[in-house]
Amino acid sequence: MNRRGFLFTGLLGGAAMLASAAWLRPEDKGRPYTAYFQALNAELKSTGPMRPVLLVDLDRLDHNIDVVTASVQRSGKALRLVEKSLPCRGLLQYIVSRTGTDKLMSFHQPFLNQTAEYFPQADILLGKPLPARSVQVFYQQHQGQDDPTARIQWLIDAPERLQEYLQVAQARNSKFRINIELDVGLHRGGVADNNTLDALLGLIASNPEHLEFVGFMGYDPFVGMELPSVLGSPEALLSKVMARYQGFVDFTRKQYPALWREGLTLNTAGSPSYRLHETETLSSELAVGSAMVMPTHFDLPSLSDHVPAAFIASPVLKSTGPVNIPALDGKSKIFSWWDVNQRASYFIYGGNWLADFVAPEGLQSNSLYGRSSNQELVNASPGVGLEVGDQVFLRPQQSESVLLQFGDILAMRKGKIVEHWPVYQEGSRA
Repeated sequence: MNRRGFLFTGLLGGAAMLASAAWLRPEDKGRPYTAYFQALNAELKSTGPMRPVLLVDLDRLDHNIDVVTASVQRSGKALRLVEKSLPCRGLLQYIVSRTGTDKLMSFHQPFLNQTAEYFPQADILLGKPLPARSVQVFYQQHQGQDDPTARIQWLIDAPERLQEYLQVAQARNSKFRINIELDVGLHRGGVADNNTLDALLGLIASNPEHLEFVGFMGYDPFVGMELPSVLGSPEALLSKVMARYQGFVDFTRKQYPALWREGLTLNTAGSPSYRLHETETLSSELAVGSAMVMPTHFDLPSLSDHVPAAFIASPVLKSTGPVNIPALDGKSKIFSWWDVNQRASYFIYGGNWLADFVAPEGLQSNSLYGRSSNQELVNASPGVGLEVGDQVFLRPQQSESVLLQFGDILAMRKGKIVEHWPVYQEGSRA
């Protein structure tokens, strides 16, 4: 017997020995649907498309919107919605309508084209500095009679990029509104010193016919993350962030007073940190996106008042009983004998998403069998009570990429499908 076979046999023998110690056996984690997911399951079985879908619960979304709105109002600031985290026209329009904001943040050239078309009155701030060629492509693909230049804030991080943007603006005979990205502690690029800021502001001041300074953007999600206490409390981290931000503001006001004016965009925050900004008075607006739908990566103390509002649902295609691993065949019984949570096996429609199982309770992927984007094996105890045609529910770990993978988003109200919302398109529509 080779070494691999010897090790495998040893593992099986070890598992059998452990199984004889009943007090060490894993507990039964399986539970049937809660009433909430039972209602969703019934609705999808009767009127759903019977394929993987992305659901947004409007009642839960309303709760999160209201939590955000109340906090932003307490802070005295404006709200800017992060489009990449809510990449769906219907979803964005719903939140815009409930919050009353006309400020959006875009991160992706094809999305920027769609946002500029769908929201012709919106002020759009870029959330990352795009290549100058992307700006050219944006204008080539823009649909609509209006020129969107006056309502877009292009984000700039370095003098070299600003010089490239200046050339594009000159070629178009346009005046680009320039927002400067600040490194306030995230260290993902952006202006980190006054020398760089001086070069940027000097270039803007020297080209008033083609460049206009409209503000700063300082992203600080780490302030609201669960960091080791030795790194500082959220309040202490926020104080450092705003001190850096204030330093850049002070430099600009002193060295370039002609560029400073009331009404500049002083953007900051992000979903993990927006609530902490209720106590500072420097920034003028807060960026929020994922907190509206609450993927699992945002289960943070700073967002404890929010509730999950987005779910993946996928129907069970097959129910095959206790786990049965290829090539092991009958020897697979050791797994279900040892672990009650492997005594039921279900193959779902699709799988391998960036998501976590949430209902019924106790579902788990099988790492030995392997993941699949076609028909994923999901194990559980018989206590979950799933049948073929029932839905497996998951929560996305993040929103910006996962929400795009299922076609139309199904908007739900009190357990019923009320809207079908097409998501943003990744590529060119030209």
